[in-house]
Amino acid sequence: MTILISTRGLTKQYGKKSSLFTALNNIDFSINQGESVAIIGKSGSGKSTLMHLLALLDTPTSGKVLFGNKDTSEMKSKQLDKLRNKTFGFVFQQFFLNSNNSVLENVILPLKISGLGKKTRIQRGLEVLEDVELADKAYSKANDLSGGQKQRVVIARALINKPSIIFADEPTGNLDTATGAKIEDILFTLNKEKGISLIIVTHDQDLAMRCDRQIYIKDGEIMTEIQP
Repeated sequence: MTILISTRGLTKQYGKKSSLFTALNNIDFSINQGESVAIIGKSGSGKSTLMHLLALLDTPTSGKVLFGNKDTSEMKSKQLDKLRNKTFGFVFQQFFLNSNNSVLENVILPLKISGLGKKTRIQRGLEVLEDVELADKAYSKANDLSGGQKQRVVIARALINKPSIIFADEPTGNLDTATGAKIEDILFTLNKEKGISLIIVTHDQDLAMRCDRQIYIKDGEIMTEIQP
């Protein structure tokens, strides 16, 4: 298998001296291309910190995050921005949608940032909305959608740049059971059919068990790792 992301001695600390807090301590692990991985732990365990470091949204105090065989700490800010925009997709518990813009406008925003032409942006936006069964809502305002529909818009936006990996932080946390199950099905279909790697931070044991591997974190350290 091809290793997509790996960490070496990954450590994250906050504060200074007497108030120093170690959120992650010397984490070593890797994620393969096409794999689905659940990161599980109680609030304050370090699981969201780990995801933010893997997604290059934050920098470690020490240690490294490697993308393939490239040390991301040696990349310039423009290279990191390009990697995040073109290779990563993000699905968070909060939707971060512009409520007054249309669904399509929200979905194609990453393409606008990357400078792609309008015709191509619209075409690709409609394609990913089809993938999440929301093509009929393309020109509706995001504010008029249900919670489950908004989360599907977020997934469509995550797909717009054809990412290698999707980071999902409690993707079903604000949804009822039936709607959450539909969101899960969409994510795992993308994983199986398109080979997109999934890294999911969750409290939900049932969601975690659908992943290829479960990593349990406590007090900033990997306690157990379960895989087939």
